[in-house]
Amino acid sequence: MKKQTLTLTIVTILLLLFAFSACRATQSSATEGTTTETSSSSNLAVLAKAPADTDVITAANTAAVTETVAETAVESTANQSASANVDMSDVAATITLNGDAIAVEGSGATATGAIVTIDTVGVYNIRGTLNNGQIVVETADEGDVVLLFNGVDITNDSSAPVYVRNADNVFITLVDGTTNSVTDGSNYVFPDAETDEPNAAIFSHDDLTINGGGALTVNGNYNHGIYGKDDVEISGGTITINAVNDGIKGRDSLVVQSGIITINAEGDGLQSNNDEEAEKGYVLIAGGTLNITAAEDAIQAETVLTVSGGNLVLTTGGGSSYSAADSAKGLKAGVDLVITGGDIVIDAADDAIHSNGTMSIDGATLQLASGDDGIHADASIQINSGTINISQSYEGIESAIIIINGGDIQLVASDDGINVAGGADSSAFNGRPGQNQFADLSNYYLQINGGYIYVDASGDGLDANGSIEMNGGVVLVNGPTANNNGPLDYDGGFSMTGGYLVAVGSAGMAQAPGTASTQNSVIYNFASVQSAGTIVHIQDASGNDMLTFAPLREYQSVVLSSPALQSGETYTVYVGGSASGTENNGLYTDGTYSGGTAVESFTISSVVTSAGVATRGFGGGRP
Repeated sequence: MKKQTLTLTIVTILLLLFAFSACRATQSSATEGTTTETSSSSNLAVLAKAPADTDVITAANTAAVTETVAETAVESTANQSASANVDMSDVAATITLNGDAIAVEGSGATATGAIVTIDTVGVYNIRGTLNNGQIVVETADEGDVVLLFNGVDITNDSSAPVYVRNADNVFITLVDGTTNSVTDGSNYVFPDAETDEPNAAIFSHDDLTINGGGALTVNGNYNHGIYGKDDVEISGGTITINAVNDGIKGRDSLVVQSGIITINAEGDGLQSNNDEEAEKGYVLIAGGTLNITAAEDAIQAETVLTVSGGNLVLTTGGGSSYSAADSAKGLKAGVDLVITGGDIVIDAADDAIHSNGTMSIDGATLQLASGDDGIHADASIQINSGTINISQSYEGIESAIIIINGGDIQLVASDDGINVAGGADSSAFNGRPGQNQFADLSNYYLQINGGYIYVDASGDGLDANGSIEMNGGVVLVNGPTANNNGPLDYDGGFSMTGGYLVAVGSAGMAQAPGTASTQNSVIYNFASVQSAGTIVHIQDASGNDMLTFAPLREYQSVVLSSPALQSGETYTVYVGGSASGTENNGLYTDGTYSGGTAVESFTISSVVTSAGVATRGFGGGRP
């Protein structure tokens, strides 16, 4: 994807709402046991700016594929949908299903007992009930075969009720106001041991599109609900699928443009699985309403998975309170996962959003709960904008490379909040299926250029088995209480050049940004553990507020980096008291602080200043 620079967008405006406006307050002494009252405002106008030369991670050869996939799929679906807008004057034949028999009025179709074979392109009006029968499409000519489902109920105990053996394009158009159903049996009968198709209630060897304004229920009791060996596209209708394996499969591609789709699947909900051709095996969700409950992955693409719109509610593996024996991810891509829009809610036993390669998020609304990682990619994750709320996860966001250029991100993790991973990712399940392996640490990094990021982590808050670089944005970290983890944990350095960073938690492994930074930071360690909710307040000698923060859990260390921290200036740390004004995730702005106890003053003498007591390693610092 192209290089981007975060400008003054809506995200910037939202970030600046959290900034402090410059103000002075009554001066007060900063001695032990005194109290203070000060205005909780200061100048943080640079918070959301990103450098002009921000590096953007791209997956090799996948950006072009993603763009081509999206454009081709949208155009193809639009064109084919238009060609399927027919009226009754276009009908070549009317096929009436009469229980155990079929009547054909017109040309292009022949009925034998309870099987009707369509051998000519054209439009076919189908209505009635068929018991243990089959509609077969087998045409040699190029062109569209349109099946108007005009109130049909088709069952077949031993094969696919709808079987497209050969055709150019086939449309199943659900006539407005009608209710239709297709149901197969639990055991299929094949002519020989080598034959294993059809294997779905609606099965097609060729391109298949489902559209229209009616309703369709598909019960796949043998294997899949709908399976197309080429491209499958959904561009309308109210579709309900119950399947003992996958709900809808399109081997070459699967595109959803519109419609209301409900899937209950014991395998994957939606899947495209062509692993032999690089430009195929993709899924595009451009619109519609999808409610998918799947025992395994909700939406899985062998190559590229793109979500550009729609309302998605996905539940996998029983939800985030369960452990997954098999892959049970919400969104899963084998090569690249691209999210540019949509309203997405995921409750997953496995990763909520996962890519075996690269991932980018730009402009969507995500509500995620996971029994494993909230967002995971093996190679890289780039977040440019959007609203992301991870309410439950083992690790919130994890990849070898993570770049955050913007967005509103709030996450809860029982282990690490944002993890630039190293070593085997055994995650929550003591080695889950397909666990991710990570190797060379030298190229791993977390880069934050903008956005608002709130981390609630019981393990490390920001954890980089590599390096961290922060150039802009707002980051608030409520880190661990155990001393074998830290609010910040990095191996390869932390360069702080801009933005506003607050990280609180245990003191045993606490780190501050590194000396290669250009923006000043301070790390303060208390002599004893402070109770959850106890305000920590830092102000300058003139009473201007640098920090007023009420941590979520007990804490002993505080890291602050702000453009307002000036070299040579003296600042005072207060604890306790109360604050007024606007509170967001424990950070107070636009109000006053009072009633606290001054515990120590310090002077910014270098780019990283340490104050308070020295830590004593694991378990140290407690009374």
